[in-house]
Amino acid sequence: MAKKKVKAKKRVARKPVAMKGASMKCGGHNEMFLMKISIIAFVLFMMTVWPALNNLLMRIHWGWYLAIMVIFGFSAMKKHCM
Repeated sequence: MAKKKVKAKKRVARKPVAMKGASMKCGGHNEMFLMKISIIAFVLFMMTVWPALNNLLMRIHWGWYLAIMVIFGFSAMKKHCM
């Protein structure tokens, strides 16, 4: 009996499967949330250890912190969502 030659199938690159809830790149909301929490914890630690920093940060009006948070938060979301 003669053996039949089996042709090898061509390998085709498959498209990645989209996961539900993975609309953002680079880890999404979890990564940004953890980054924010770690920065807040670091600043609170530095305020506890270094009294001069505590005095400086406590003298600044809360509106400046809100403005900085909105500006940096918007730019980070714009970068990760587009």
